[in-house]
Amino acid sequence: MIEPKLEVPAELREMAEKTIEQAEKAFGMFFDAANKSVTAMPGPGGDMSKRALSLTEQNMRAAFEHARKLVHATDLQEAMRIQSEFLRSQFTNAGEHMRQITGEVMSAAKDASKGKY
Repeated sequence: MIEPKLEVPAELREMAEKTIEQAEKAFGMFFDAANKSVTAMPGPGGDMSKRALSLTEQNMRAAFEHARKLVHATDLQEAMRIQSEFLRSQFTNAGEHMRQITGEVMSAAKDASKGKY
């Protein structure tokens, strides 16, 4: 069975790319402001906030990259492959992020109980 091509006009693809680029710039400005704000927070709360913000930023970068790939998909099979790869990587990343956060929370709790903060 031959998969039909996605007939998306070049103008629509360009508009989608520009929209992704604009959204990425807006999120970049948000993350810059958030990083400045979080940097001012002392102690383990600030450290955890920095880490959470960093992980969120990584996830957003991955989402923008995913959107760019989808914009250039030429058929449904390619779009489904791109989506499948993205979901697989997101599940893997989510598990790793949870392990990191859990380790950092445990470490902060241990430090707090020893009076380091």
